Amino acid sequence: MSDEQKLADAKGKFVQVVADGRKRNDIDWVPGRILLSNRRLLLVGGDGKRTIPLSEVTGVTGRDNVTQAIAKVSGYLSVQVGSDVFLVAPQDVDAFEADLFDALLDQTTVVIKHPAVEGGVVQDSEWEKGRLTVETGADPSADLATAAGTFVELPIDDVGHAERTKKTVKGSERPVLEVEHAIEGTSMETHVAGTAQDVAVLGSFLRRGDSDADDVDLTKEEHEVLMALYTGVSPFQIPDFVGMDVDQVEAIFDDLVEQGVLEEVRTRREIQLEARGRSIAGDAMSEQ
Repeated sequence: MSDEQKLADAKGKFVQVVADGRKRNDIDWVPGRILLSNRRLLLVGGDGKRTIPLSEVTGVTGRDNVTQAIAKVSGYLSVQVGSDVFLVAPQDVDAFEADLFDALLDQTTVVIKHPAVEGGVVQDSEWEKGRLTVETGADPSADLATAAGTFVELPIDDVGHAERTKKTVKGSERPVLEVEHAIEGTSMETHVAGTAQDVAVLGSFLRRGDSDADDVDLTKEEHEVLMALYTGVSPFQIPDFVGMDVDQVEAIFDDLVEQGVLEEVRTRREIQLEARGRSIAGDAMSEQ
């Protein structure tokens, strides 16, 4: 086993908000030090310390600019450990979050199926052993490389959804994360199998760029255009495909670009689906 290495040491505040699955009512932020190594998270306050093995962390989420209990914090991480939840507010929450995801995920061995779905069509790709690395800088992403040489980049901003399920992988049922993203404008799903912890934490990491598809209210005509694009119809063929005139389709394109559902690629009216648009279209396809 490799030696323990300190990755971060920050001043901040922390509090346990859920204990054994029950929400605590008597919560107060505790000032102290928040330390992270490649093996554990250590919360040190005036009344002692709490050690959280990284092997027991099952989820990490973040929130900015909030008031929790009696102390205002500029941001915090919610760390789930089985049926317990801790809020951790280091002074530089973004830097600490990056270090935490690095410690939890980087260089993890996984099993990958790519592409599992392409353009809405299920593929017969084989499961391959691979390695996961994470980039936590200005353009965060999860990168997958298989032993056979396949490389898949999953930029957080381009992930439409990341959903946990269970599937038969190489003869046994295992936790799997289904990740929707795009390659050269085509919607793809890459499936990643691993331990329950790896799948849960990878899902937390990728959902940091959640495109919030539920808050987009589209008309029937906008849905038709979106579905046509999702299934691979060229933007120039949309009017004939959906039975609308060119001006109407152009107006719909403008509305969807404004809502962050489409991205205009060239001024000559070529567009492609954004992560939010693929998420909406994928949900609609699954309901049909």
